[in-house]
Amino acid sequence: MQPSYRPYPQQPQVVVAPPPQQQQQQQHQQHQQQQQHQQQRVPHSDRSRKGGIGPMMSSGPHPQVPLTHAQMEKQQQMAAMQFETAKRRSRKPTDKNLPDGVDDCIVGDVAQRYRDLREFERRLDATMTRKRLDIIDAVTRSVKRWKTLRIWITNTAEDQIWQGNGLNVDTFDFSSNLEPTYRVKIEARLLDDDDDLDNDEDPESTKTSHDPDRMDEDGPADPDPKATKPPRYRFSHFFKALHVDFPAVRRYAEQSVEWKKPERLGGSLNLPAAADFDELTFKRNGDENLNIVINLTRHEEPERYAISPELEDIIDMREATRQEIVMGVWEYIKMMGLSEDEEKRTFRCDELLRRAFGIEMGEIPRLTEYISSHLRPLPPVQLPYTIRLDEQFHKDPQPTVYDVRVAVDDPLREKMSTFLNNAGYAGMLKDVASLDEQLAIIIQAVHVSKAKHDFLKSLSEDPATFVRNWLSSQKRDLEVILGEAMRGGGENATGDEWRKGGKESIWGTVNARESVNALLSRIPSQPQQR
Repeated sequence: MQPSYRPYPQQPQVVVAPPPQQQQQQQHQQHQQQQQHQQQRVPHSDRSRKGGIGPMMSSGPHPQVPLTHAQMEKQQQMAAMQFETAKRRSRKPTDKNLPDGVDDCIVGDVAQRYRDLREFERRLDATMTRKRLDIIDAVTRSVKRWKTLRIWITNTAEDQIWQGNGLNVDTFDFSSNLEPTYRVKIEARLLDDDDDLDNDEDPESTKTSHDPDRMDEDGPADPDPKATKPPRYRFSHFFKALHVDFPAVRRYAEQSVEWKKPERLGGSLNLPAAADFDELTFKRNGDENLNIVINLTRHEEPERYAISPELEDIIDMREATRQEIVMGVWEYIKMMGLSEDEEKRTFRCDELLRRAFGIEMGEIPRLTEYISSHLRPLPPVQLPYTIRLDEQFHKDPQPTVYDVRVAVDDPLREKMSTFLNNAGYAGMLKDVASLDEQLAIIIQAVHVSKAKHDFLKSLSEDPATFVRNWLSSQKRDLEVILGEAMRGGGENATGDEWRKGGKESIWGTVNARESVNALLSRIPSQPQQR
């Protein structure tokens, strides 16, 4: 048998830890060696790098810069001011009602007159608030009024054959280079309320009978002094384009008259001087009577649209703005009871709605999308006119007059906007708030005086009973504060602890003092009387 050999067991190595002071020295030496090694590395080239990443910054939180003593004091002062402001605000009294029974303590009917004034103030505040909301609603909705724009169309003739004086036999030149021409003048004026039509409908255009007192060859002549006052809205305000259609004859193919309103410059509300006018005149060549059509394209803000017959059956309007159409459809849905859910967001379609929108169920927020396919631009206002160049007409020319209904802003809207934007309104509210605070302080003083009066009156009528009841009340309060109150009994304040005063009395104990402090901390402090 061969003997088995087993290796000797390894002896465990014993590591003796150096003392803490030696550990710190070793760590300090290692740190210095690392710094020296970094300094011995080859430095970068002096040439500046054009690319690459910049210096790397640690992503962790950066230490805040410590505040100076002055900054800390400023923060403390601001915090103290905010606390004091909130404290004063919480101390402001708000009750402006007189205490009960105050009428028996004063002479006269002052208390009743004060209550009457308070009731009048309440009704006045409610009325003013309601009227202000009505004004805001009227200004926001941009209410329009329909007025009459009267348009006169006339023409003059120049160098016509019948206007010639014949040939002069003393001259040798029997030819003339002058061609017969004519001028057409279109003039308009917005009628005043006294002259306006009483019809509230909106006809496309109504041709009126000739009125020689209204218009002569040169322009309108109105003996009324109101007519001499310049109109607020001019002719170019109501239309954005004008186009004249001539007969479809070859000799008139090259003739055209067209005007377009320019855009407002820089967002200004006023138009350029060349685009703000009351009359428009154009000159053309011709020696025969001619039938033309003047087309006026409306300019309205907000824009009105012509409505399709399917949608007209629902809202009963031929022309309206987009907002008016949406409100009309919504009113129809409410009137017919077609709303489905409690939030009034969906509705079912009846026969008229299905024919107009082509759906079975609809959503209220998508009404604008539903009506878009039923809106068409308004057709232009067409004014037929015959250009007369014969001698018989010009012996006594008469203009052709048209009345066109146009929408204008409510004249009270500007005044209402001025009222809403009054700079003194905010100052008035501050004055009213200051007066309310002073009134609340006075009413609080009345409450205190009323409590003093009741106290002294009760004491003067029956001093013994008043003192006995007062001591009993104080004892109950003390028992509640100390947590020793019992239901019924124990209300006789005859103990020695009640007769004893000073620091050693029951009111001077630590328990009572802590309980009173806890109770007072829950009650909002009252402002001091000045």
